[in-house]
Amino acid sequence: MVKKVLEQLVALQDLDMMISELEEVEKLGFEINGRQNLEEARTELVNKISRPLLYSYEKLKKRYKRAIVPVQNNVCLGCFQRVPTSLSVRGRDDTAVYTCEGCGRILYWLE
Repeated sequence: MVKKVLEQLVALQDLDMMISELEEVEKLGFEINGRQNLEEARTELVNKISRPLLYSYEKLKKRYKRAIVPVQNNVCLGCFQRVPTSLSVRGRDDTAVYTCEGCGRILYWLE
């Protein structure tokens, strides 16, 4: 269940980054089609994510470009601090959503 939620959050982050890139291109004077489709997909995805988790994501997104980052070799790839061993073991079980103790970003583990 948690793995599905994390996948939804990563997809939401990807959609937000695509929308942001489209806005930058539009500021340069180019007209891009498909923005409405991205925003509709984002709205549909937002409705599937729990409100507290969505609130945390939105708050982190204001502070960082990437609110959700992977952990590789027990290192948060957002702030490059080592994740405590106990958190690293629990995070691989996909029983809860964990955040980095260093930067506060939402974490997911790479296999």
